Amino acid sequence: MSGFAEVDAGVSPPRVTIPREYNAAVDFVDRNVAQGNAARTALIDDDGSYAYGELLERVNRAGNALLGLDLAQENRIAMAMLDTVDFPAVFWGAIKAGMVPIPLNTLLTTGEYAYMLRDSRARALVASEALLDKLLPAAKDQPHLKHIVVVGKDGHGHVRLDALTRDASGTLQAAATTADDVAFWLYSSGSTGAPKGAMHLQSDLVHTAALWGRGVLGITPEDVSYSAAKLFFAYGLGNAMTLPLHVGGTAVITAQRPTPDSVMAVMRKHNPTLFYGVPTLYGAILADAKNAPGPAQRLRYCVSAGEALPEDVGRRWKQRFGVDILDGIGSTEMLHIFLANRPGEVRYGTTGKPVPGYDLRILDEAGHPAQPGQIGELVVNGPSAAIGYWNQRAKNLHTFRGPWTYTGDKYMVDADGYYRYCGRSDDMMKVSGNWVSPFEVEATLIAHPKVLEAAVVGKDDERGLLKPKAYVVLRPEADGVDRDTLTSELKNFVKARLAPYKYPRWIEYVDTLPKTATGKIQRFKLRAKA
Repeated sequence: MSGFAEVDAGVSPPRVTIPREYNAAVDFVDRNVAQGNAARTALIDDDGSYAYGELLERVNRAGNALLGLDLAQENRIAMAMLDTVDFPAVFWGAIKAGMVPIPLNTLLTTGEYAYMLRDSRARALVASEALLDKLLPAAKDQPHLKHIVVVGKDGHGHVRLDALTRDASGTLQAAATTADDVAFWLYSSGSTGAPKGAMHLQSDLVHTAALWGRGVLGITPEDVSYSAAKLFFAYGLGNAMTLPLHVGGTAVITAQRPTPDSVMAVMRKHNPTLFYGVPTLYGAILADAKNAPGPAQRLRYCVSAGEALPEDVGRRWKQRFGVDILDGIGSTEMLHIFLANRPGEVRYGTTGKPVPGYDLRILDEAGHPAQPGQIGELVVNGPSAAIGYWNQRAKNLHTFRGPWTYTGDKYMVDADGYYRYCGRSDDMMKVSGNWVSPFEVEATLIAHPKVLEAAVVGKDDERGLLKPKAYVVLRPEADGVDRDTLTSELKNFVKARLAPYKYPRWIEYVDTLPKTATGKIQRFKLRAKA
């Protein structure tokens, strides 16, 4: 019989005890009903609200529906699903049945879907009807794919999820899984190459919920959480599902794209106490003066991850909305945030301090501990790390080294113990013999009142020496400004605030920056055109 994890949140870090026989779905969903939360609201989507008791029944029906397709324990289930109540039903239903759900980015191309279906050897695909135009061609000639289940009104020749779950039982005996069984996969965002399937264990989710959610954020059953980051993303999965479910709270999700207008509409309608976004979204919301707190705003905190939060964006948000943004860093490999600013201790321009329960180090180019103030690679040791990438031995050996996960992020630690982001290892550049952090230059440019977004990459000058080049997206009010005059103004703006060798020698104005679906700037695409 699967047991519940025990969490002592009265110590730092919270003490997490997980039984050997353990199923994450039982812990996150069944436990709430067993502890008397059946009538509490678990989830609100575009169509309505769902109590914990109803969520449990939906989870059980989804698990039984998958079993009814002759799928077995450890079979992999690809999920290309928009954020509705069906997502957690299928995700937790698969886990409870002993299967391995694999949430997929909903903004991929047919080729990318075909790659992931083939790479994962998924036996079934559960897909939202709105995504079928890209998914059905990707599903053709997949040697391992046996079933396509459609979430929507028209199955387009395939079985519909609601038809399967309507006929399935509302009770389900959890599969005999252990804490060390693989529970689910998440594919990396692929910002620097082909996506990699990171394999996470049954025990990983509760560690993130306890250590970050309760230990740092202080999430409670009374919190209403709204995440602009979607459920397929490791960050969004924690924000809108595992963290609130762990404490018996409420999550707001929506199938809409997270534009500034749609996000502010959800904020006004549901008035969350916790909001999770990414830096580009916070900046875009601030760019429109009409976006302001409502009269009944009850936000306690906002959270940012995915990319480092520019200091100027954090300060302007606090000034306008009256609440801090807790900037942090997590990864697909570590599942959620492991380094973060804490309530009452926010220092904008930094990523804060290690989340208690995670051990962090910064290593120099020789693999030795970096000196204070020295830039090096961030490595992390913590209980939520993936056990590895699927069928990627060389990349496993590079990323997962004993208990340490090599993040590929460059950091330094200041005198007060706050970690300062410098950039991805592949994005760093040496100019005149000195390391230059693209993020530092970008954050400075964004502080200029005419700049909305910026990305900085290296470009060779006429002598073959590497120098910074900036791609800049202007605010709407700067459209009529003379570009040559503005370029000189921006260069001098950076020179006045950073060491002279860091200023961008070239500035190119663009309408948009290339990004992953999770909001990360794809600098490798800009380097290719620089």
